[in-house]
Amino acid sequence: MSGFFDTKIEFLKGVGPQRADLLNKELSIFSYGDLLQHYPFRYEDRSKFYKIRELHSDLENVQVIARILKVELIGMGGKRRLVAHVADETGEMEMTWFKGIQWVQKKLPTGAVFIFFGKPAQFGRKWSIAHPEMEPLSQASEKRNNFQPVYSTTEKLRARFLDSRGISKIMEQLVQACYPHIQETLPQEIIQQYQLIGKREAVKEIHFPSEPGLLHRARKRLKFEEFFFLQLRLLMMKVARTEKFKGQVLDNTELLTDFYQNHIPFELTNAQKRVIREAYHDLKSGKQMNRLVQGDVGSGKTMVAFICMLIAISSGAQACLMAPTEILANQHYEGLKEFADMMGLKIAILTGSVKKSARKIIHEELLSGELKILIGTHALLEDIVQFQNLGLAIVDEQHRFGVAQRAKLWAKNEEFLPHVLVMTATPIPRTLAMTLYGDLDVSVIDELPAGRKPIQTVHRYDKDRLKVFGFINQEIQKGRQVYIVYPLIEDSETLDLKSLMDGYESIARAFPQYPLSIVHGAMKSDAKDYEMQRFVKGETKIMVATTVIEVGVNVPNASVMVIENAERFGLSQLHQLRGRVGRGAEQSYCILMSKYELSKDSRVRLETMVRTNDGFEIADVDLRLRGPGDLMGTQQSGVTDLLIADLSKDAPILTLARDAAQQILANDPNLALPENAPILRQVRQQKKTAMNWSRIS
Repeated sequence: MSGFFDTKIEFLKGVGPQRADLLNKELSIFSYGDLLQHYPFRYEDRSKFYKIRELHSDLENVQVIARILKVELIGMGGKRRLVAHVADETGEMEMTWFKGIQWVQKKLPTGAVFIFFGKPAQFGRKWSIAHPEMEPLSQASEKRNNFQPVYSTTEKLRARFLDSRGISKIMEQLVQACYPHIQETLPQEIIQQYQLIGKREAVKEIHFPSEPGLLHRARKRLKFEEFFFLQLRLLMMKVARTEKFKGQVLDNTELLTDFYQNHIPFELTNAQKRVIREAYHDLKSGKQMNRLVQGDVGSGKTMVAFICMLIAISSGAQACLMAPTEILANQHYEGLKEFADMMGLKIAILTGSVKKSARKIIHEELLSGELKILIGTHALLEDIVQFQNLGLAIVDEQHRFGVAQRAKLWAKNEEFLPHVLVMTATPIPRTLAMTLYGDLDVSVIDELPAGRKPIQTVHRYDKDRLKVFGFINQEIQKGRQVYIVYPLIEDSETLDLKSLMDGYESIARAFPQYPLSIVHGAMKSDAKDYEMQRFVKGETKIMVATTVIEVGVNVPNASVMVIENAERFGLSQLHQLRGRVGRGAEQSYCILMSKYELSKDSRVRLETMVRTNDGFEIADVDLRLRGPGDLMGTQQSGVTDLLIADLSKDAPILTLARDAAQQILANDPNLALPENAPILRQVRQQKKTAMNWSRIS
């Protein structure tokens, strides 16, 4: 089968070498298979025709049947345009072309009647359509499909008459040619169980639907298939990893028992206990742990990490924790040092700013095994950093590290791959987690520590500023501290935002009695640290900042977070910022300030923040608003290589597809049964072309 679909696109009738070259460059379409999977992004109902007299400016696209009265070239050089004056029995209008003039001119004999299609625009009293799609009425088939596909295209392709209609024409040739070669990729059992239509019918109906019901079923079938093979590949990798990659057996709990009985500063939540049990099960299994721990800001992930470290150290191994920034690494170090000192364990920090002499000592103590816990940034990945026996590698804020960087951590132990625990404070929507981390085991800490009160969030407009200032004053008088966050450092002419400097001055005027701190990205790191430390010690009462503080400082005494121009921030960023308060036992508040006129999306974001503190619910709304590519940044943008399925809209289909893949692999892990032959064939086929999803941990 693959041979036919690998045929180069230039051999398709109506394409040829020049158009093929453009399709390669503009849409990455190289073969019959690529073009067949260039699915329409919407469909147009072409059953309605308009009379010229019926046109009005609210219409999107219209079809008119009109006779050509005359054709003329107007203007000179780059401003030249071709105008066809056309009429029906109710009036006259113009069809205009600015590109491809010579080719179009040949196609427009005076007196011929055409079907024209496009967006009408009014100039003076006359209607016009620029670059309409057109078809001679005499050639329009009586069986003409009124439900027509619309394909994405580009300006360069349009200039070569590969607009949506042009693509549709070559697609007709292709679907006809491919039809006998399309093979079923799913077993009959799955097709029946999930009430799917056949592959061949789905391909035909997605491009040229005979009616809306069948189009709906074709889309469901192709989305299901796309998700099914993606999940199957991830699940097969997970099975392969657990069989192939051995891990050290870390099962000694002496230090842990000592910590529980004599040192633990607070009662663990049930969610923390559950996640620790799941991790312990992995650590003692003899297979490499690859576990993602998701927990909202302040849910106690660091304590879970420390307890896993104790199990590793009791069992004769070392542990490391890698964070994306120096601020975060320092914060983890400060937090964990307190516990490590209680337990008499040696701990150190390694970042870019650690002096050479201190580094030398760290390297020596790591090799001798004297140093049990190392916290650091990317500096941990350097070749010179060698452990005696690294048993557990913990990675914080995982999506900020590339896959290749994490693989370097595995290389730090030649005998066994270290167990990997990935922690993220950005709750990831379930559908995205199932796809991005489909080969990881996922644990969720979905409970806040006892005594924490939920943060109260309100939305206020600029006109309420004096009331907000009054509230800030009351909180400071109670002994609390306040963050005020701005989106920009300097005035931008294009964005009507209160800049940080303006804000700082107005807050200094409003609160002359209180000392302020200021922190932004353009400051040197020692100046930033100095300002942050003043705030941490309580020397300043108000911290005016940009989003630098999104991850970082932990100040239990800070109880108010004011976010200026809140409509300019994404949902996950707003949620991260809100998590900077609410870290003590006092009631905390988040105040979202915005202007009065808001876009629909901005309003949804702010309403969501006011309604819920649940990071997972917020992440789901964010996925719907922004799509998966934006959420994950570029590192894992592979997830957006889906051709027809959409993670933000098709969660129910994804769940069904994953269930189906799990069911198949549970009964037939090697896909050896005859009824699973179509799946095996497709998996082998995809292996040749698929991106390498390997081990996104």
